[in-house]
Amino acid sequence: MYRWKVSVIRRIGTFLAAIALTAVSTVAGVTLTAGAAHADGCYTWGRMLSQGMSGEDVRQLQVRVAGYPGYGAVLTIDGAYGPATRSAVLRFQQAYGLPADGIAGPQTFNRIYALQDDDCTPVNFDYAEFNDCNSDWSGGAVSASTARFNARVSMWKLQAMRHALGDQQIRVTSAFRSYACNSAVGGSSTSRHLYGDAADLGATPHSLCRLAQQARNHGFNEILGPGYPGHDDHTHVAHKSTRTWSAPTCGI
Repeated sequence: MYRWKVSVIRRIGTFLAAIALTAVSTVAGVTLTAGAAHADGCYTWGRMLSQGMSGEDVRQLQVRVAGYPGYGAVLTIDGAYGPATRSAVLRFQQAYGLPADGIAGPQTFNRIYALQDDDCTPVNFDYAEFNDCNSDWSGGAVSASTARFNARVSMWKLQAMRHALGDQQIRVTSAFRSYACNSAVGGSSTSRHLYGDAADLGATPHSLCRLAQQARNHGFNEILGPGYPGHDDHTHVAHKSTRTWSAPTCGI
C-alpha cells in the first residue's frame, strides 16, 4: 500500500510536468514539439508513433499496450507498428478516455508514464510478486533476462485487465518458477511458469470465473480455470503459441 501511494504521488507530479513539456513552445531558443516527451525513469519516447513505423520505441510501446489486442487476440511484440498495434493503441486510448486515433503521441505516452514505475513494471504489479522462487530469475526454461521480460509483459496485460475490472486488485498467487520450484509444487514439466509468462490468480475481489472470462480480452492464449483439472482454486493465464482456453465451470 505504501509503495502504491508513493508511486501515485510521484506520477502525479511527473504527469503535470509532462503536460507543460509536451506543448509546442520555444524556450531559450529550443523548440519543443508535440512529439517531445519528458524524461521518465523507465523509458522515454522521443517521437510520435504511427502505423508503418518501426524501432525499439515501437517495441517498448507494444509491451505497454499488450493487454489491449482485442478478444482472443495476442499482440506480437516485434517493433513493427502494424494494424494490430494501431488497434491496441486505439483500445488503450479508449480505455483511458484519450482522443482515440491509434497514433501514440504525448497524451498516450503521458498516460503510460503515469502507469509505470522506474523499473518499467506497471504501478500495480512488481517483480517480487511474480517471483517467489528465487531472487535472480534463474533455473527456468529460458534465460533469467528473458523470464523477467516475459513476466513484465504479463504484468502489463494484467494491468489492462485490472483497469477493465474497475481498477480493483488482481491477486497473483504464483508466477515464475525454476525447474526446482515447479517440481516442488507438482507443476507440469511443460508449464509456462518456467518461461516467466504465466500467472496464477486467486479469487477476491473477483471470482475465479470473472477473471477467466475477462482474460480472454487481454492477450492470454492460455486460460485455465474452474472445472479444468487442478484449477478449481485459481485461474491460470499465460502466453502460448496456440490457444488453450478451458474453464468449464465458467462456460469457457
